[in-house]
Amino acid sequence: MGKAAVAKAYEDINVALAVLNAEVDGCGSEPFSEADPLAALADGCLDILAGAAGVEAGFAGLKARAAVKYADTAQVIAPPDAPVQAQEMAIAAEIGALLALGPRAAGSFLATSHVLAKELPLTLSALQAGTISWQHAKVMVDETATLDPAGAAALEAHFLDPDTPRPPAAASIGEIPASRFRHKARTWRERHHAESIEQRHAKGVADRRVEYRPDQDGMAWLSAYLPAHHATAIWNKLTTGARGLQGPEEARTLTQLRTDLYGGWLLAGAGTTGPGTTTPGTGDTKSAGTSAGNSSSIRAEVLVTVPVFSLMGLTDETAMLDGYGPIPPSMARDLVAHGASSFYRVLVDPRNGAPLEIGRDSYRLTKAIKKALLLRDGKCAFPGCNNSSLDNEADHLQAWQHGGTTGISNLAQLCPKHHRLKHSTGWTPTAATKTAPPGWTSPTGRHYKAEHHDWEPPRWPGRSQSARGDPPPGDVDLVRIGLSLGEDGIERFLHAQAN
Repeated sequence: MGKAAVAKAYEDINVALAVLNAEVDGCGSEPFSEADPLAALADGCLDILAGAAGVEAGFAGLKARAAVKYADTAQVIAPPDAPVQAQEMAIAAEIGALLALGPRAAGSFLATSHVLAKELPLTLSALQAGTISWQHAKVMVDETATLDPAGAAALEAHFLDPDTPRPPAAASIGEIPASRFRHKARTWRERHHAESIEQRHAKGVADRRVEYRPDQDGMAWLSAYLPAHHATAIWNKLTTGARGLQGPEEARTLTQLRTDLYGGWLLAGAGTTGPGTTTPGTGDTKSAGTSAGNSSSIRAEVLVTVPVFSLMGLTDETAMLDGYGPIPPSMARDLVAHGASSFYRVLVDPRNGAPLEIGRDSYRLTKAIKKALLLRDGKCAFPGCNNSSLDNEADHLQAWQHGGTTGISNLAQLCPKHHRLKHSTGWTPTAATKTAPPGWTSPTGRHYKAEHHDWEPPRWPGRSQSARGDPPPGDVDLVRIGLSLGEDGIERFLHAQAN
């Protein structure tokens, strides 16, 4: 068989591609539907797209395996006295020339392929099966790069092992964009990394810098590597200012407005004097917003969720910065102690960490409901959207005038673009729950599952990592009279910081 079998296989593939291209052109042997050919052709093209994505992923897995097998074989048959480094360069050069890749791109492709083939079996299997894309596989390679083998296997199993429990209504990893998967994988990695996030953050702070890079057409790039809460506050302030400038007479896009504000503020010397904070939490937390900028009334805000015991310094559980992900608990405590004037308490289920239902009978949302909604969704609830909470709008899934309630199970936060899409097109949300945002049904009738949070049970002070999340013996639902668990301690912490 050998080369003849390979040639025959690709000949069959090319024949199949010709058939599919004819179907896209509407020139197949028979129409998709006699009753409504045009609508059926549109629906058929979506079927072709979905199938092509799966086959493309399978081919990416095949390319990775073939590249690694070639590299292994070439090293075996190389002369025994061949320099190792020169041989590796020759292998990468061969693959680069064959795939029309530059030296760096060829080396990166070969390195990624090697990790997939040798160290991440679940990821490679999912790629070959077409359930994740090459971009998803690269995210897994990137996020496991600094983990030991046990940590890498645990991260991979959490997202790809079919035996890992997950809600049936939750979208699988391959059903969300790779950028969203990167956020979820990084969140899990930060929570479970063997090295403390405080230690890793300290190293990152030491590397903070601003970089300048000239570009073509009289343009240049200016970027900053700085602590996440500062970057998030600056971004939120830019977005708020840009939204405020939008209107019928404003021709600039949101991206252009952000850029113009950024340059204008820096050149005018109106930098932030200290980002304000807004911080609802999974236990007892602080929230506040303070004005930022000497000549601007626009508020720079960040939204932080921090477990109560972590806020008190009793555990090292990470906090969550909206629009970014996990941050060190010391950063969250600093945000609370310097600028926050009140805190919002959101109760969570001690068994899984999911926020509990908060309801209301009137149309207007209370602050508590809004904060609980932000906590549940974490971003715009539309499939694939990455818009963070502070730029979104609460919306009733079933309209108030049609009998919808204002409980969190009938609400979702949508960015302005997808809020308009919901009300002006055939995209419709499906039911939400207390702990999960809605799925969506497109105008073609296809259903897209919701992206779920990876909630984790709270850590209990004095308990080991292996016992994390288990409530004290005998306590099931943590029924407690009077103040919530730790609330008096939070008050002492806040007052101590103020003094």
